[in-house]
Amino acid sequence: MASSIFFFFFLIFLSVVSAVKLPLSPFSHSDQSPKDPYLSLRRLAESSIARAHKLKHGTSIKPDEDALSSTTTASATVVKSPLSAKSYGGYSVSLSFGTPSQTIPFVFDTGSSLVWLPCTSRYLCSGCDFSGLDPTLIPRFIPKNSSSSKIIGCQSPKCQFLYGPNVQCRGCDPNTRNCTVGCPPYILQYGLGSTAGVLITEKLDFPDLTVPDFVVGCSIISTRQPAGIAGFGRGPVSLPSQMNLKRFSHCLVSRRFDDTNVTTDLDLDTGSGHNSGSKTPGLTYTPFRKNPNVSNKAFLEYYYLNLRRIYVGRKHVKIPYKYLAPGTNGDGGSIVDSGSTFTFMERPVFELVAEEFASQMSNYTREKDLEKETGLGPCFNISGKGDVTVPELIFEFKGGAKLELPLSNYFTFVGNTDTVCLTVVSDKTVNPSGGTGPAIILGSFQQQNYLVEYDLENDRFGFAKKKCSP
Repeated sequence: MASSIFFFFFLIFLSVVSAVKLPLSPFSHSDQSPKDPYLSLRRLAESSIARAHKLKHGTSIKPDEDALSSTTTASATVVKSPLSAKSYGGYSVSLSFGTPSQTIPFVFDTGSSLVWLPCTSRYLCSGCDFSGLDPTLIPRFIPKNSSSSKIIGCQSPKCQFLYGPNVQCRGCDPNTRNCTVGCPPYILQYGLGSTAGVLITEKLDFPDLTVPDFVVGCSIISTRQPAGIAGFGRGPVSLPSQMNLKRFSHCLVSRRFDDTNVTTDLDLDTGSGHNSGSKTPGLTYTPFRKNPNVSNKAFLEYYYLNLRRIYVGRKHVKIPYKYLAPGTNGDGGSIVDSGSTFTFMERPVFELVAEEFASQMSNYTREKDLEKETGLGPCFNISGKGDVTVPELIFEFKGGAKLELPLSNYFTFVGNTDTVCLTVVSDKTVNPSGGTGPAIILGSFQQQNYLVEYDLENDRFGFAKKKCSP
């Protein structure tokens, strides 16, 4: 019923229809956040699991790369844009589209490729008040106020990224290229949310760089999507692909700055200011893993990592190889995803890690009722224990690169200073089919206060601990 209502309203409103530094901020709602801390954590845990299901089962159609080539004009090699944290678990970046420019906040997402925005004055968002946000206050892009907005035609090669070369153009003569019918509308799923709209081309503006004819989704209606999505995945329609970036990097501020004015920069490197193959000083690198060549084209959009080992304290947790590397069917392997809040592990992997924490922290009382309330676990009562000892959590990648997480990146206080919970999530039961898609998804909570670099030119992932806040 919900999907039918969604599509009904969508049809109604469809009829009216070199380097850059960008500030990056966590997506949140501060004083409007739930007063119940258990509820807030449970929502983040549930959204992380729902996000994992989408990434593990999502489908996508590869765009036509020739259709998406854009010419950029710039005087800068690195564009910077502010990035900030929000309390519903994401990070926000603002982008400017149109002539004259209209600046809109987006959720920064390395797990998808399409860039889409809330569009037209009649944009609707059902269920967006879950975050305490008034849906009527969501910033919207108004195409009629921009002289550079153009609907993408059904016969345009740019339409094929959603529908492939055999897109059905109703009302068009297949023997002519003069059809004026627009590209069919899209409907996309994002974990617990969804969005629908039409494709347009627009001018993307930065202070020292302009990207004309940028393909962007003009969404008319959404569910549980309080902002648009800036897709930074590997797909040809993503922002890095359309801008032909050589690398991009970010430093995610601590979640304690949710919904504040504290931001850091998302750096977009067009490549003219550095030598090919050069490394950023201080970063440790590991090569990206080759994406599995399977029928599910969504898997081609992800950034796969060569995870070799997981350590809890000094103990090597022996994870079966089938979870560390994707098989011929695409099951298994690890990806990094800024759109997931908490790191997700397939149930057999999670149980091995959680059991090792429980074993090494057996001198603390398990809070199983709290685990049910928050959706996190294991949780422990640490009151009256004086100095608290918590084992390290370390991810080791190909080449020996180790992501040695600070304690605040994998444990959190819950409600007070007496209880703590592991901020890694999983399904409640083992998938009887043995799992589908990536087995481990490295979320943004675990990337706080790290300088992280996606070196696209050299196909590698770099990271280093860094205090990201001022």
